[in-house]
Amino acid sequence: MAHVLPDLPYAYDALEPFISKQIMELHHKKHHQTYVNSLNAAEQAYAKASTPKERIALQAALKFNGGGHINHSLFWTNLAPSASEGKGNGGVLRDGPLKEAITKTWGSVDNFKNEFNTTTAAIQGSGWGWLGYNPQTKVLEITTTANQDPLLSHVPIIGVDIWEHAFYLQYLNVKADYLKAIWNVINWDEAEKRFADAQSGAKL
Repeated sequence: MAHVLPDLPYAYDALEPFISKQIMELHHKKHHQTYVNSLNAAEQAYAKASTPKERIALQAALKFNGGGHINHSLFWTNLAPSASEGKGNGGVLRDGPLKEAITKTWGSVDNFKNEFNTTTAAIQGSGWGWLGYNPQTKVLEITTTANQDPLLSHVPIIGVDIWEHAFYLQYLNVKADYLKAIWNVINWDEAEKRFADAQSGAKL
């Protein structure tokens, strides 16, 4: 069963002014589509591989493109048109279990955002910043992954793409401005659902 590019749950310009239509079109239609195409090609090659050496040689392509597909599929759903622009529910964290857990761990939502942004901005090169649920300790933690590595140690609650293609056309090399702006379009309702599923032990 070939992987396919998922549709966005909103229009390409819906996240403006925080993420431009141009970025969203390139990011979704070009970058994510390339991960999907390359993953399908790698899986086809793997199915035809007849030796362990051939299969081992394909591991890097499977990990990179598979991770790119997994991470971006999550990324689109954890964004939403901004409430501050009167467009949707983006940026609104309602009272509930997720807000309580964040406040318990970091003292306040603002403290959490500041630590998340500092940790994510410190990634060397390309990667992802995550709010993840640790299934061992049953607490929320901020963590990062390099390149397109998917988050395997935690259940992903929120993932933020820090590859340059996610922000450069609008924010140039100023990662901090992009990370500050993205909280206006974070879909906290989706994050709340992920948190509830993680606590119940659901596989994500």
